[in-house]
Amino acid sequence: MTTARVSGIYRTNSLSPEPFKSFIPHPLPPDPPLNLSGEHYILLDKATLALGRLDGLTWQLPPDLVSLYTYFYIRKEAVLSSQIEGTQSSLSDLMLYESDEAPGVPIEDVGEVLQYVNAMNYGLKRVRMDNFPLCLRLIREIHQVLLSTGRGSEKMPGEFRTSQNWIGGTRPGNAKFVPAPPDEVIACMGALENFIHNKDLHMQILVKAALVHVQFETIHPFLDGNGRLGRLLITLLLCSEGILQEPLLYLSLYFKQHRETYYDLLQRVRIQGDWESWLHFFLTGIYETANQAIKTSRRILELFQADQQRIETLGLSTGTTLQVFKVLQAMPLISIARAAQQTHISIPTVTAAFNRLQKLGIVSEITSRRIDKLYSYEMCRSILNEGTEPLK
Repeated sequence: MTTARVSGIYRTNSLSPEPFKSFIPHPLPPDPPLNLSGEHYILLDKATLALGRLDGLTWQLPPDLVSLYTYFYIRKEAVLSSQIEGTQSSLSDLMLYESDEAPGVPIEDVGEVLQYVNAMNYGLKRVRMDNFPLCLRLIREIHQVLLSTGRGSEKMPGEFRTSQNWIGGTRPGNAKFVPAPPDEVIACMGALENFIHNKDLHMQILVKAALVHVQFETIHPFLDGNGRLGRLLITLLLCSEGILQEPLLYLSLYFKQHRETYYDLLQRVRIQGDWESWLHFFLTGIYETANQAIKTSRRILELFQADQQRIETLGLSTGTTLQVFKVLQAMPLISIARAAQQTHISIPTVTAAFNRLQKLGIVSEITSRRIDKLYSYEMCRSILNEGTEPLK
């Protein structure tokens, strides 16, 4: 049973030709405090243990495999988070684009996903290598990277908004939700920053991450990119707090699969102060996604090991074929020229290696070109692509 509470106040804008109400959230933590049930604590334990097992991959696996999983999982999260906002780009489209091939969707969609990847990598570098705190300055810097090119690049990248925005509808007067007025944005974000760094709360990091995400989405401090940045902040907070050593969690898969519930629960916090239902949903998502990421990692590892054993039966040609296979693991879509460049092996030798891999059923040629053919490590791609089909 949830505790009745008011999570913010409405301000009426009567100067507009069509009056509307904007919502100013109260600072965190919620008041009255969260009323967590036994089920919440069970979920919190399960989610924390699942994340611990996922994080354990960084210690159990060889560094090159950890780097590989990190590379793909960041891209999977980027694709999924962007799909929630309506892009039609898939993980395969991103791989094609990064292989200098034309994707199956508009370049703008793939570019938007790639900017998410760049923003995530930028934020992680600042937090881990530069030892920079997760503060308003860093949030603005990440936003600037996120909207540096393509769609939204004209909407004040890296700057908090100075005009009113809204969610749903064609104008504030018929919107589903109108966030805080522009003159309240800095104060709201300043309170959120204080909450993130308040060491006296003794709040579990997963609970804090859940609250921070809703509060950021409710403030909606930028003109564009709020949804993607709000989801990125979850991973960034978990990494900055040491819960994850690498960003291996693609929580947007769960948000995408339950998109309507996701949006409805965000709204219920604003309207009813129902933080408890949101927290139950969030922790369930952490638990399920972390477990899936672990299973995916194991399946990929088993695939690599099985295919390597098949390659090792080739005799004298095993060495060069394994070199090409190693590159193929990191680039499941790759051309002969790119593979030759990566392995420093001649194009004829790489071509012969791909022919052997194709005979073994490990790769398939997907372009039917006479020169510089493009090959796909189909089983690897299939595992990575699970759940990344664009929303209809």
